[in-house]
Amino acid sequence: MTLPSIAFAGIGLMGLPMTRRLLAAGYPLSVWNRSADKCAPLEALCARRVDSPAALCAQADIVMLCLADTAVVREVVFGPGGIVEGARPGQLLVDFSSLEPAATREMAAELERRTGMRWVDAPVSGGTPGAEAGTLAIMAGGREEDVERVRPILAHLGQRLTRMGEVGAGQVTKVCNQMIVACNALVIAEVVALAERSGVDASLLAPALAGGFADSRPLQILAPQMAESRFEPIKWHVRTLLKDLDTAVKLSREEGSATPMSGLAAQLMRLHGSQGNLARDPATLVEMYREEQS
Repeated sequence: MTLPSIAFAGIGLMGLPMTRRLLAAGYPLSVWNRSADKCAPLEALCARRVDSPAALCAQADIVMLCLADTAVVREVVFGPGGIVEGARPGQLLVDFSSLEPAATREMAAELERRTGMRWVDAPVSGGTPGAEAGTLAIMAGGREEDVERVRPILAHLGQRLTRMGEVGAGQVTKVCNQMIVACNALVIAEVVALAERSGVDASLLAPALAGGFADSRPLQILAPQMAESRFEPIKWHVRTLLKDLDTAVKLSREEGSATPMSGLAAQLMRLHGSQGNLARDPATLVEMYREEQS
């Protein structure tokens, strides 16, 4: 059986391991990134690099995006040389980026109206370890037939793909995910700093709480990093959590739903980011509480 041809825009922390897995599965792959040098490892594995997002559509059945935010996705899809210039009916756009749900619905409708290309929003959770291992949780929004069409492909990237509803539903689910993750990260930072201040070996927190009601993957990952002040290598960024919390607050206003915890988390994350930490790992959140106590 001939495998569908895939194109991918956004070769970053998540995009690189995801594309490597697609190549390892045998899919023909075209790639584009604003910084072309980031495509070099994939070219060495026989991926084809193109010079514009529009060119991604030339030979692709499925075009995938993994980009920073709503503004970047809009530029790549609708800007000069964008996907809209090369898209055609029958193609699917699968967006792994974390975007504003309303903007996703608007862009999906515009892209289909102008080109016939349909949109599946498929944000992911699991971070770079999940992208490398192919164990991401993928939450999708789109027509049922479109989600089923890409399910065999996404099986190489994630352990689970759940259709949450129509276009935009995947992004709403990712907002919910990030609310839990970001608030959890901030509380873990408080806990580590409090344990240290109280004379407890904070490096023992994660193993001591493993299996209990307080246990979580963020606890097992972040608490040891925080206790050891181990902030490299960077696996994700403070700016990403801040962006997602801001999206959560905006969505809550649009829907008339109260999110006071996430609103406070956004303020704290913005404070930490304003101190030169936007491009640092969220494990650095513990420094904010250590400074408060010193």
